Amino acid sequence: MSQTQASGDGAATVEVDTGLLVRERGLRGYGHAAARRLRTGEIGFLPVILGLAVIAAVFQSLNPAFLGPQNLSNIAVQMVPIGIIAVGVVLVLLLGQIDLSVGSVSGVCAAILAVLNVKQGMPAVVAIALSVAAGTLIGLVQGSIFAVIGVPTFVVTLAGLIGWMGLQLYVLGETGTINVPYDGGVAKLANTFFAQPWVGYTLGAAVVAVYLATALRADRRRAVAGLPSRTLVDTLVRAGLLAAVVFGVVAVLNQARGIPLALLIFVGLVVVLDLVLRRTRYGRSIFAVGGNVEAARRAGFNVTAIRMSVFAIASSLAAFGGVMAASRLFAVNQSSGASDVLLMAIAAAVIGGTSLFGGRGSTYSALLGILVIQSITSGMLLLQVSSEVRFMITAKEGTRGTSLCVTSQ
Repeated sequence: MSQTQASGDGAATVEVDTGLLVRERGLRGYGHAAARRLRTGEIGFLPVILGLAVIAAVFQSLNPAFLGPQNLSNIAVQMVPIGIIAVGVVLVLLLGQIDLSVGSVSGVCAAILAVLNVKQGMPAVVAIALSVAAGTLIGLVQGSIFAVIGVPTFVVTLAGLIGWMGLQLYVLGETGTINVPYDGGVAKLANTFFAQPWVGYTLGAAVVAVYLATALRADRRRAVAGLPSRTLVDTLVRAGLLAAVVFGVVAVLNQARGIPLALLIFVGLVVVLDLVLRRTRYGRSIFAVGGNVEAARRAGFNVTAIRMSVFAIASSLAAFGGVMAASRLFAVNQSSGASDVLLMAIAAAVIGGTSLFGGRGSTYSALLGILVIQSITSGMLLLQVSSEVRFMITAKEGTRGTSLCVTSQ
């Protein structure tokens, strides 16, 4: 991001691009760029990472099992359903809008999945596809009411929150609960682990190799075009840090049950959608609409289509989050998608750094935010904290984290 500085007499203005500063000065540029970001409040994911470190230190001191492989493996799986929903919330927030129906959408689509797979006997793949398609349709309807008719998203999605909850009760029927077979295809989504150590390390090596190849290619293209590019040492250091994180996670998870399929799906969605946001015209159009609707419209963007598509994607992700929740819990009931699902998804997006005011954020916000929330929840469960106290502490920490992110923006 660029920073504007005015001279003492107000006659001169200097634009400083911290990204170019890093590229031109290499490793030394990081210190200067970090200092500038601290002064301007553009500190990125730093508060979240520091918060995670504090959370880990506190709970580990209170219970040595917190950083144990088994508990970390549990966190990796438990955070996936709401984390996927939070990714969709990030997209909506980038538009400067809100979707209060994602929890209910996840619940009703999970109910549709259970009915199709268990009661109707449809194959798991077909049932999952149809339930996600139902979520897409819901998003298109709600997005159309907002983008075409002009009804505020708060009103539309609040009505959806109530309406889809009622539909969920109707779909589940009188029993109110449908159990998912333990050995079925749906259950395998959240309960499959790659226990062989070589699988995790192979995937990790592939991730690092793809990142390194992509980064080197981008640097080479910038150099050919005469634009500032990162030094080779800079790129190698970044790849090394990524390798340390990836292989560290793999090593820890391999000590438990192996690499969870659910985690791979979640991280894959985060990475792919981040690339869409940063590297495609569609992604840039989302930021443009969220930053300034009128400017985006005058620039030729189809604002109506963009808004409708984002709500469709968000509801699709909410539906898939409901599928993952049903898979993890082996059941769908009247409380699926209810309780704190909506608030946790929104909190995860905002705690991770996505702006409530639109035009600023990343899908990685959902990953980091839900990791913070799930870590707090897991730590309190290990300490056997009562439910009422857990809710109050989670609310307090969520408010604190959100306030920090908002003030830094």
